[in-house]
Amino acid sequence: MNASQIYIAIAIVVLAVIAIIVFLVRRNRPEKKFGPLASLAFAFIIAGICFGENRILGYSLMGAGVLLAIIDIVRKSKKKEETPSGFSI
Repeated sequence: MNASQIYIAIAIVVLAVIAIIVFLVRRNRPEKKFGPLASLAFAFIIAGICFGENRILGYSLMGAGVLLAIIDIVRKSKKKEETPSGFSI
C-alpha cells in the first residue's frame, strides 16, 4: 500500500469510530429539529461551497449563511432568557 492510501484508510477508520461514538451518545437524547432560519442558513452555506469556483458568489453565500445562523442563535438565546423559572423550550 502507498503512503497516501494508508492515510486515507486511517482517516476512514477514525471517522467511523467518531460516527459510532456520536450514535451511541445521542441515542438517549431527544431529537432537536432545525428551525426555518437555521435551515436557510445551512442551505446558503452549502450553496456557497458548491459555487466556490466563483469566489465572490461563493463567499457571499457563505457569509449570508453565517449571518443567518448568528441571527438564529441570538433569537433562540433571547427566547431561553424569556422563559419563566428557568425552563427552556
